[in-house]
Amino acid sequence: MEASKQWLRNYFPRYTLNVSGGVVNPTERLPVAETVFLSLQHVLAMFGSTVVGPLLMGFSPNTALFFSGIGTILFYICTGGRVPSYVGSSFAFIGVVNSATGFKYVPGGPGNPNVPLASGGILVAGAIYFAVALIVMLAGHRWIEYIMPPVVTGAVVVAIGLNLAGAALAQASASGFDAWMSFTTVIAVALITMYAPGPLRRLPILLGGITGYLVHMILGYCGVGPGIDFTDVKNSKWFGMPPTHVPVFEGSAISLIAPVAVVLIVENTGHVKAVGAMTGHSLDKYMGRAFLGDALATMVSAACGSTGVTTYAENIGVMSITKIFSTQTFLFAAVVAIILGVIPGFGAIIQTIPSGVFGGLSIILFGLIAVTGARIWVTSNVDFSRPRNLITAGVSVVLGCGMVNGLVVSFGVVKIDGIGCSTLSAIILYQILREDWGDIFRHLVGRSKEGKGANPVMMVADSPKGDSELPISTSRRDSSDAEEMELKHRNSIDVKRTQ
Repeated sequence: MEASKQWLRNYFPRYTLNVSGGVVNPTERLPVAETVFLSLQHVLAMFGSTVVGPLLMGFSPNTALFFSGIGTILFYICTGGRVPSYVGSSFAFIGVVNSATGFKYVPGGPGNPNVPLASGGILVAGAIYFAVALIVMLAGHRWIEYIMPPVVTGAVVVAIGLNLAGAALAQASASGFDAWMSFTTVIAVALITMYAPGPLRRLPILLGGITGYLVHMILGYCGVGPGIDFTDVKNSKWFGMPPTHVPVFEGSAISLIAPVAVVLIVENTGHVKAVGAMTGHSLDKYMGRAFLGDALATMVSAACGSTGVTTYAENIGVMSITKIFSTQTFLFAAVVAIILGVIPGFGAIIQTIPSGVFGGLSIILFGLIAVTGARIWVTSNVDFSRPRNLITAGVSVVLGCGMVNGLVVSFGVVKIDGIGCSTLSAIILYQILREDWGDIFRHLVGRSKEGKGANPVMMVADSPKGDSELPISTSRRDSSDAEEMELKHRNSIDVKRTQ
């Protein structure tokens, strides 16, 4: 009993107060007042996508907001508070959900009458994701590193940021006035980041957004701009539980929606890698638990008739600016999201943020996501003189940038969007373009002649730094054979590859 209590105490971080004013690590915290303001900044960063995604699928935005908070708490519990992330509505489901339900979004129109049908498919996708999470937790995360080395993860993160760039520019250029407001917001965020005093420097997104909002409102009152319409705020309720639905399981809808689990896995992998690169401490050992948290959050959300969720790149952008990675901040943000989910009136206020202001914030955030992917390449010493790396990254980034505005690849009922194609192309190309196929073939033939039989899934994995190649076997009992084979390999050929 005492051992269980000790394990539980050690499972979650014992936060230490950071008073240095520098980088705040995941297991550190800030004073309560600063933490509350930072949580609001994360809420602001995720709010647009968490609300817009459900609207485009015909789901309730308040339900999605409520379960994004629940999901973030589940993610925190599963990762033991070691991985700073917020989970919100996944855009990967939009195309397949609309195809499965026949829904087409009309501004101000009715919601999706087939939400239960979509929820059933999303729940199955979450269950597949859950199974993969258990495999990673039991078998380790090395096979994830094999599939997604730094050149691949960097390309995926760059593609995620650039894939969202079009949406940011569309918001920023809705009108000439919105373009100027977007410019004002970007300048406000930049100036606050560089020159604001003390703790205010840690809140550039929140304060920059408020600055842009106030400027827009003042100019509207002066007749210079269109002003802000508060009609929905006046007509909305100030308290109400969000609507829920019971999932319905139907074969064709499941076959269309469930494969999105693959996209959630690769998105989460890229995000965990990106956060690890920003903190300077690898979070790969928590990969399985991060998958588990995201999968459970998706399953709980779908079971109540809401959207699937994923770790949010928008909040990664906030962390890259503030250098505050405390996981405690996300607990506060989750509580705020839950409260907002049951207060439609407050959500209506947030939705009055003008398009130009949101566009300016999005330009900052999505740009930082893209640059974070490039940072993965730099810190991992990816060698772009190697054609393998050059082609892998180039094709992946172009697909991620170009496949926008609903452009997808279809295989029957399965549709893959730009981020999915970018990820899959990077993974496949990196393995196809290996320089050591001859060595692998000779080893397999040699093992076969020795009568031991070749391990069909023996793989040569590029280490993160690219200075060595280590074999990965499918079980612990193969480890000695793997080491023996590696020794023979190194003695027989003198090849050193760097990534």
